[in-house]
Amino acid sequence: MELFKKAKTIRLRSIKDKYMITDDDEQTVSQDRDGSMEKAEWEVFPTGEKDIRFKSCYGKYLMTSNTPFLQGVKGKRIIQTELKPDLDGSVNWEPLRDGFQVRLKTHTGTFLLPIGGLPPWRNNITHDNPHRPKIKEKILWDIEIVEHLPSYRKTNSDSQLYSMLDPK
Repeated sequence: MELFKKAKTIRLRSIKDKYMITDDDEQTVSQDRDGSMEKAEWEVFPTGEKDIRFKSCYGKYLMTSNTPFLQGVKGKRIIQTELKPDLDGSVNWEPLRDGFQVRLKTHTGTFLLPIGGLPPWRNNITHDNPHRPKIKEKILWDIEIVEHLPSYRKTNSDSQLYSMLDPK
C-alpha cells in the first residue's frame, strides 16, 4: 500500500513492458506498449487499511468478474464498472509489494494477470491464481506515478498551510 500512498494517478506496466489500458468500449481492459495515452492512466482511491480502487479515464472502476475469459480457460475477465453500493468487494484490490513492484490481489484471492501469446490471448488481462513459478513473475506490475497527491506542511513564520507537490 505504501507504493500508492502519495499517488493520485498511476500507470501499471507488466513485465513485458505493456501498460494496462482501458478499452474504447468503456467496459474492458487490455495491454498496449504506448503508456503515454490517457487510457493508460488510473486514478487511485484508498478504501481502508490495505485495499485500493482504480478509476479509469472514463470514470469507471477496475473490477473482477466471474465470467471466464474463454470457454475452457481458467482465467476470469477483468472489466470496468460504475461504482454501485451493492458491489461485493470486486472493485477492491490489495497491493502486495515485492521489491519495487506489486502484485494486485482480488477479494477472492486471485491476482491481476496480463496474458500474451497468439490471439485471442494477446494483450488481454485476466485474474487467476498463479500455479506455476513462471506465472508468479507475470503477476508483478511496475507502478509509474503520473500525478502525486499534494502534501501539506505548516511554516514556522505563520500558521497558513501550503500545498506542495512531493518532489519524489
